[in-house]
Amino acid sequence: MNLISLKNCSVKSSGNVLIENIDWNYESDQAWLLTGPNGGGKADFINALAGDRLCSFCPDEKDGSFSSLISDSVQVVSLEKAASLIQEERDRDESEYMDREDEGRTGRAYIAEVLGGSSRKNAPLPEIAYRLESMPQVKLCGVEKILDRGLRYMSTGEIRRTLLCRALLSGARLLVLSDPFAGLDAESRRILLEFFGSIVKRQKTSGEESSGFPRIILSMERYKEIPESINRVLEFQDRKISFCGTREDYQRLVEERRAKKEAQRQEEKQKFLAELEKIRTESSCLTDAVNCDDVPDSLIKFDGVNVGWGEHKVLVDLKWEVRKGEHYLVRGPNGSGKTTIMELITGDNMQVFREPVYLFGARRGTGETIWDIKRRLGIVSYRLHVEYRMVGGTSLQNVIISGFKDSIGLYEMPTDFQIATARAWLKLGGFAGRENESFSSLSYGEQRAVLILRAAVKNPRVLVLDEPCHGLDEDYRSKILDLLETVANTGTTTLLHVTHDPTEVLDCERHILELHPGEDPMFRILNA
Repeated sequence: MNLISLKNCSVKSSGNVLIENIDWNYESDQAWLLTGPNGGGKADFINALAGDRLCSFCPDEKDGSFSSLISDSVQVVSLEKAASLIQEERDRDESEYMDREDEGRTGRAYIAEVLGGSSRKNAPLPEIAYRLESMPQVKLCGVEKILDRGLRYMSTGEIRRTLLCRALLSGARLLVLSDPFAGLDAESRRILLEFFGSIVKRQKTSGEESSGFPRIILSMERYKEIPESINRVLEFQDRKISFCGTREDYQRLVEERRAKKEAQRQEEKQKFLAELEKIRTESSCLTDAVNCDDVPDSLIKFDGVNVGWGEHKVLVDLKWEVRKGEHYLVRGPNGSGKTTIMELITGDNMQVFREPVYLFGARRGTGETIWDIKRRLGIVSYRLHVEYRMVGGTSLQNVIISGFKDSIGLYEMPTDFQIATARAWLKLGGFAGRENESFSSLSYGEQRAVLILRAAVKNPRVLVLDEPCHGLDEDYRSKILDLLETVANTGTTTLLHVTHDPTEVLDCERHILELHPGEDPMFRILNA
């Protein structure tokens, strides 16, 4: 039975053709993976699949057709959805009108909205909301312990799991999981893989909807950690279908490509590094002007830091120091405090002013401005990405230049030298000729790549990287990791790197801050 059938269709938005010549059938005994590089068309296909009002399937007038048994019941769980949720919570924040901090919606209230609850602020919860802990979907997503925590106090991984739980309970018949493993710790990835495998296996063998769980299509930027139950692959490149067939055939194609790519990689890497060195040399007069002052050996120091909300303790008596050239990997399970540490450093967490946090030799809150701090920092984080999506009309060139200004968007006339430097960095990142495109027109992964270039452009003293490779395809990921390794090797920039993916750990990251929530002590400092 065909659940979805597309014959000679295009994906269009406002009359513009985004993808053409689509032929695809989704049958009840199939489990599909959607994949392809950033900007290749996969995201547009998913938007059309989900019934996005700005993106739709359009059959050819002569012999095209489109039919679906589930097109009106599709939910997407993605990095974009998570970013939109955080932005929504910020818009609803009424702390400035209250005598306390507005905690916003809890996970329980947000999930209950699809079970008869209301999204209205302070609306009473339906009775079923108090029974969420007993539901298999809640247990499967591992969100029992965070149901009563405000969404804005959740880690990236916790927000992703909350979104997944809500989607599972929404009654949708088809669920598209877009890069579901990004930002999840090892245990969460294992749980999600087992969940996906068991649901798909039951649906393929029985042909039934499997105990109320929806059918699932998996979307991944990289062909990695693919559940065994996947038996079909649909790949997009250059805004067209580049492969449609069995998993076995696609694996053979991937291996052939990998062998060719490996033969070219070293040569490409040397060219890339030579180009990077040329940019850094030509722009040295500008970067020196940005970060020309000397800094003490002690760049960052936490001298017994305690952070939490209500009864929830995130950091307990954290003592940690980062010195020049000590590139740190920060790791730990979801919710262990990794992002909190980064936000204390960048000044995005206001509790920094009551805690003994020292940056560049001075305690925070002793007279320095946020601009004094940020001019020495390069930042790539989920929060920054969310903020930049709010000014998405900014051109790529101005996004890069804003890295010199530490601003979200650009509000000053750039110099000719800044423009030339920004274009050189865009070319280095694979965006040559696209400097006038808007940030919002890029895929999520392309946006992340541009923000990494923005962070590195001013030769910062400390480069703060909170899951920098989220949403990047294999090519972008390799290029960005090479860039970060080169920046570290200059000797002028120290890296702080948060990642759950062991393949993204850089050789230079010989120091490790490891977080262990619920244990005493909650942190360990290791040397690799």
